[in-house]
Amino acid sequence: MCIGVPMQVVVSESGYTLCDGMGERRRVDTLLVGDQPVGGWLLVFLDSAREVLTEAQAEQIQKALQALDQVLNGDTEVSHLFADLVEREPQLPEHLQQSPALPATTGE
Repeated sequence: MCIGVPMQVVVSESGYTLCDGMGERRRVDTLLVGDQPVGGWLLVFLDSAREVLTEAQAEQIQKALQALDQVLNGDTEVSHLFADLVEREPQLPEHLQQSPALPATTGE
């Protein structure tokens, strides 16, 4: 299984960047996302950038990966890493909120 890791661009060249993230520096191919500015965030799979992220998205992914690491090491108290979700009612994604109601079934 491959997990995407958020990484921040520290050096940008044509076709690749040097990025920092999760405690390491990597040379990242940017063929799929185009050249990126220094300071930008990328979602990286196997040293290839697959998506451009906002800083907020990168932070959320980093916290989720940190929670996964903690749980795998036996620490199940990770709610502080999901402060944006704690004590919040679940919300349907926007594309589902706009869907027309399903027709009622007759139970036949």
